[in-house]
Amino acid sequence: MNPTEACIALNMLATMGPVRLRKLLEVFETPEKVLGARGSELRAVEGIGGEVADQIVNWEKTVDLSAELKRIHDFGAEVITSASASYPRQLREIHSAPIVLYVWGELTERDQHAIGVIGSRRTTHYGTESAKKLSYQLAYAGLTVISGLARGIDTAAHQGALAAKGRTIAVIGSGLMKLYPPENAALAEKIRSGNGAIVSEFSMEIEPDRQTFPMRNRIISGWSHGILVVEAGLNSGALITASQAIDQGRSVYAVPGHINAPSAQGSNRLIQQGAKLVMDASDILDDLQVLLPETKPSPEAAARPLPELTEDERRVYEAIEAAETPIDEISTKCGLPSANVSSTLLRLELKRLVKQLPGKYFVKLG
Repeated sequence: MNPTEACIALNMLATMGPVRLRKLLEVFETPEKVLGARGSELRAVEGIGGEVADQIVNWEKTVDLSAELKRIHDFGAEVITSASASYPRQLREIHSAPIVLYVWGELTERDQHAIGVIGSRRTTHYGTESAKKLSYQLAYAGLTVISGLARGIDTAAHQGALAAKGRTIAVIGSGLMKLYPPENAALAEKIRSGNGAIVSEFSMEIEPDRQTFPMRNRIISGWSHGILVVEAGLNSGALITASQAIDQGRSVYAVPGHINAPSAQGSNRLIQQGAKLVMDASDILDDLQVLLPETKPSPEAAARPLPELTEDERRVYEAIEAAETPIDEISTKCGLPSANVSSTLLRLELKRLVKQLPGKYFVKLG
């Protein structure tokens, strides 16, 4: 048995959670040694009572590891642990980082830079279109959009990222073989086919329930640099995720909604409480400049050629003067539609080539 297989088995035990496993690993060092420990040794660990110790000792009576490994293989998924290079670095930092992540699709280095986009399942046209627009802009700028594949805002967020031909991750509150909601099966397939991955911490056949979704939400917030709440009522699960994000030290952003719309009362309240009001993806990128590495090139580096740019990026970059340049002037000089110019400027900001100033003015960096 290898360490990943041992983690899969431990994750399938009803009483085993990430915090308990971390305590056990402090004593036994590897998951294989945890499974092979005697009951008396296990009970000596702080926080591990008799029930947990007995379940670990008798794990083979309740866990069919061979069958689970076959299900993973046949489904075309893989399982990663915190020791895996592709395990999200941000997620490792949270108090209850998942023991394992089941991944259907592929994770890339780019997915380390992610934004969660969440909101209510019952949403308005305004909320849906806002989620699509902002997710499109964020994905086009190079960030991975993470959401929960649920109806409403989650679905719109994934669709917006896919429309931008960007990356998106769907973290679900069930096993991969019990995808929920079922009507999003085609969307899930599209995500995993080269545009991202479907991810779960639950074994393959776990059904979704009231407990699994809050557990799922901490992964969305923990993986992300920040959480964008697009539209949420006062009792929306999105507000729980926003609270988790604050506890994890993540930024919280919110899109303002109509003051008389019940579907926006929660997101508007978040703004009252200090969440950053977002009208454009650049509002989020302004904050990310603190999180992403500073690029202060040496004189030698400054003389090097620009990184590879698309034709649109080159035209927009060259349209920016040495002094502050308004976006209207940039659009006129480069001859591109204003929507293309806005999206391209976001990408150039993420590449640390330009910076937006108040009033939609832009300057070159370096």
